[in-house]
Amino acid sequence: MRIGTLGNGLMAEALAGQWVKAGHEVMIGGRDRDRAVEAAKRIAAAGGSRVEAGSLVEAAEYGEVVLLAVPAEVAVEVAGLVAAGRTVIDCTNALDHRDFTLAQPATAEAIARAVPGVNVVKAFNLAADAVWRNPPSGLGVPICGDEAVDVVAGLVRDIGGVPVAAGGLVRAKLLEATAALAIGIWVGGGDVRGMFPSLGDAFGAVLPGES
Repeated sequence: MRIGTLGNGLMAEALAGQWVKAGHEVMIGGRDRDRAVEAAKRIAAAGGSRVEAGSLVEAAEYGEVVLLAVPAEVAVEVAGLVAAGRTVIDCTNALDHRDFTLAQPATAEAIARAVPGVNVVKAFNLAADAVWRNPPSGLGVPICGDEAVDVVAGLVRDIGGVPVAAGGLVRAKLLEATAALAIGIWVGGGDVRGMFPSLGDAFGAVLPGES
């Protein structure tokens, strides 16, 4: 599959590196072509030969699937470069770093409204780039979307993750809020991982089950 990244930062490089290793063709796109070239070189040096660099426009045109990995405040504008019929993976989190709340809720939904015909899928927003550089086997990756969810689920599996169906795009705001909550707790010194030790047991009493 041909994948373009809109952005040449840490998240784009981490995920693109894994997809190249899985056999996909990737173009790293950025406003600064030199930075995109450097990111592509690092991916190639790490064992990924099927990677090249270009502008944001070139990467948007290149990818059947496009990873949107730019600051959230420009996400809607940059997503407008993607043609109808293609799939955009939104991994952004619009955080207000003063109190770790959402600065602009529902970025994924805003993209879908602003760019008609593009399949927007929310995924990969709950972990930092360091996780995606060396993802643990079996890591659950929630996905929200109305179209092309199966395509993104395949890309999750390609990096050793487990796709978790999290509902339609209308639920993407919940993924974004979950990221804000978790990051705020982590910055405050809390143990986010310890919050969900056995969700099956926790919800078993309130969810309908077999009698």
